Amino acid sequence: MTFVRPEARENLWRAREMITGSGFAALGGYWVMGVGLLSYLGVVFILLGAALGVVGWQRFRFRGKGGGQGVVQVNEGQIAYFGPLSGGAVALSDLGRVALDGGSFPRHWILTTTTGDRLQIPVNAEGVEALFDVFAALPGMRTERMLSSLKAATPVTRVLWERRELVAERHRLH
Repeated sequence: MTFVRPEARENLWRAREMITGSGFAALGGYWVMGVGLLSYLGVVFILLGAALGVVGWQRFRFRGKGGGQGVVQVNEGQIAYFGPLSGGAVALSDLGRVALDGGSFPRHWILTTTTGDRLQIPVNAEGVEALFDVFAALPGMRTERMLSSLKAATPVTRVLWERRELVAERHRLH
């Protein structure tokens, strides 16, 4: 027997990093009120809890409800999508562009390789939360722009990241 509704349990699980960060900050605040070495450790816990809370807030905004078609796996520098109608894999070293297609339903991440191959991943596919770490690690990717584009309900395709060599090649004069 469970006392928590499944929807509430799912939302609490999606917000697990924020809840953990709040717990660290609360414990650190309690320790700061004391004296001695524990009060210094409390300051560290408050800072650690705040950092974990900020990262947790970003991940919470990125995570969808799930239940979409297909499964995403990130394994050894490769993003793989296994869908009922399409699928494929993209090596991170070959990734040239990340875009968000807001015109499709559900919206899709469009991963384009340097050779022009495209992989479309629904934003509500199972395991899509693993893409947050991949996208955040891309050089020059602005996480806040990615999250605001994900939240916006505009029917346009937005390029969120592009490899520098491709941008320089496209902007050449001759």
